[in-house]
Amino acid sequence: MKLQRKNRVRALAVGALAVSGALALTACGSDDTSASPGGTAAKPGSIKCDGKGKLLASGSSAQKNAMDVWVQNYSGACKDTEINYQPTGSGAGITTFLQGQTAFAGSDSALKPEEVAKSKKVCKGGQAINLPMVGGPIAVGYNVPGVDDLVLDAATLGKIFDSEITNWNDPAIKKLNPGAKLPDLKIQAFHRSDDSGTTDNFTKYLKGAAPASWKHEPAKTWEGKGGQAASGSAGVSSQVKQTSGAISYFELSYATASKIPTAKLNTGAKTPVGATVDNASKAIGEAKQVGKGDDLALELNYTSKAEGAYPITLVTYEVACDKGNKAETLPATKSFLTYVASKEGQTALKELGYAPLPTEIAEKVRKTVKTLS
Repeated sequence: MKLQRKNRVRALAVGALAVSGALALTACGSDDTSASPGGTAAKPGSIKCDGKGKLLASGSSAQKNAMDVWVQNYSGACKDTEINYQPTGSGAGITTFLQGQTAFAGSDSALKPEEVAKSKKVCKGGQAINLPMVGGPIAVGYNVPGVDDLVLDAATLGKIFDSEITNWNDPAIKKLNPGAKLPDLKIQAFHRSDDSGTTDNFTKYLKGAAPASWKHEPAKTWEGKGGQAASGSAGVSSQVKQTSGAISYFELSYATASKIPTAKLNTGAKTPVGATVDNASKAIGEAKQVGKGDDLALELNYTSKAEGAYPITLVTYEVACDKGNKAETLPATKSFLTYVASKEGQTALKELGYAPLPTEIAEKVRKTVKTLS
């Protein structure tokens, strides 16, 4: 499986270089297949190379597969720049950035006010800002014998993960799935044992969409009652795969790789919404900017009833200084982030289970990256 995944990433990296270098993203939720890697021949020099030397970055592990493709493509075009991204986790990445050890950080959550305040010591004359760069659905994967099509809603999920609903034939689940043969089987709910941006985003959804069922505050550390823990998305998805009655949350790519069925969500739309890349892009398109000025931090609408908008969606940011970036790394930082936010960079992600940024947001990111100083 690992060898197949490596080959797949390598193939996507090669294919992504063949995508048009035009700086406009496909419309959110588009069915246009030309947006997939390898659709159009790239113009020579479509990636603009600036700067030399080594560019250090670290953070979000959720964006690791995306970063692998971006780094391989960029390094192939820009031979004088070496980009070293370490998927240490969002919290560790922010800490390293605030210590001045990296050019930028990857984070699955926008910076907290106290982190912005600390950044002013590193960003001389400026502060750190959030640049949304990767989107993707957080799938709710399950292992229920005889059930291939499952619908849940926020209230039911909140009660499942807080140990208030403990059996798969519970009346609340039956009501959402009138045609399913739900077994008399104990629910085995798995959550992350490590501090996780995925947990933070999942619990933001539960709190935002069903506050009466999920009374805990959103956090990277799991706050729910009961359940079982495993480390990383790889750990919880592995437990779901091998445990009858299991349910957990993890990035869509893990469900796809392990062939784990995922629940559709009853959001109040006409039809339940599945965890797909296009549906995640629609949800990001429903988000509003809550950051001020050049800070492009987003707030998702967890109660949206828009058709096809999947609300459990993660947005990963690249965190950089708006002013006060180190002179030796600034040119390469701007060059790399410009490529990442381009159509060429974004369309390389879809087959990996990530959601390209909606056009309007991508354009804002590119304009902001140009102003970094």
